[in-house]
Amino acid sequence: MGAASGACGDPNPSSRTDAPPTAERSEAVEGTASGTAWAKSDAGARIVFLGTSLTAGYGLEDPDLAYPGRLGARFAEAGWRYQVANAGVSGDTSAGGRSRLPGLLDLHGDALAVLFVEMGANDGLRGRSPEALRENLAWIVRETRRRRPDVGIAIAGMEAPPNLGPLYTDAFRDVYRQVAAESGARFVPFLLEGVAAVRELNQSDGIHPNAEGHEAVAAHVWSNVADWLAERCREDGAC
Repeated sequence: MGAASGACGDPNPSSRTDAPPTAERSEAVEGTASGTAWAKSDAGARIVFLGTSLTAGYGLEDPDLAYPGRLGARFAEAGWRYQVANAGVSGDTSAGGRSRLPGLLDLHGDALAVLFVEMGANDGLRGRSPEALRENLAWIVRETRRRRPDVGIAIAGMEAPPNLGPLYTDAFRDVYRQVAAESGARFVPFLLEGVAAVRELNQSDGIHPNAEGHEAVAAHVWSNVADWLAERCREDGAC
């Protein structure tokens, strides 16, 4: 995904921030849900990755090759006992992530230690309002904290397509840093930094990272959260 663009208004004023996650599909950022089927009884502190097909690992032979799985390998190498739950869903928007959150909080219960939020790629592709994106991300943080006050939250930045214009792309980009700053969530700059538009790191669609690209995404995320997670790991008793 490249830099975003567009107008600050929503080109589709009929769009709703409470739409279900499967109400629309993006031809560009599409994939499938992946990861393990979880039950409340499963032991161990978990890091849940709430995201789109970029998180689900669209197009990969093995979803464990997606960046959450590659981060899980880094956690294991560090001696951390965190379990990784991949909650990436094809074509999801921030409104879809918002609607899925309560079920995820119910499912993972007290085992949820960290929520990593990767949402907005499809909002940008559809030219959705940056303000609606802000409201959805802020709600995800607030609701998680309301129900699970001790959970650590990280927000990954995303860019919108440049064809929407600089006013839109700037407003879209600023949403992530602002929500993170206002909420105290850990901020990870542009998830696809160093991967977007790099041909050899992406699949033939030019949007979804290949296995090597996901490894690069994992390295980028790790460089921004390793110290923070090390502190949380001790608090969560996962070290």
